[in-house]
Amino acid sequence: MISYVKVYGPPLLKALKALRKVGLEMPEVCIMDTTIRAAKEAPKTGKKPEKGERLETKEEVQEFFKDVGEVSEERCETLISKSSQMLGEYDFYFEWYKKPSMDQVTDLIERIDEALMPLGVEYTITSK
Repeated sequence: MISYVKVYGPPLLKALKALRKVGLEMPEVCIMDTTIRAAKEAPKTGKKPEKGERLETKEEVQEFFKDVGEVSEERCETLISKSSQMLGEYDFYFEWYKKPSMDQVTDLIERIDEALMPLGVEYTITSK
């Protein structure tokens, strides 16, 4: 199951970083957002990236997330979604490793509310 988030209003980048922090603190999910997708697809050595190229190494993941929080070696392997699920009209998603309980989804919503409230952005969340 995937919980998709659409953010409305600036500051979008700050909102994405806040959502990354939520994902970092929830070991039952992996995440993807528009800037992670861009980082995965950006050339690392000046050459065009291969299809599906991603932040692979522990160092790449830790560097990308350094302004959000410390990423353990183990979490580097599980934090960024490896699925090819597209973001579509959404800005971010939380991909659950196992079908979540209603309490887990409620906990996610509460965490998102807390993370985004100081930024003044609104959002929608859709779980499929």
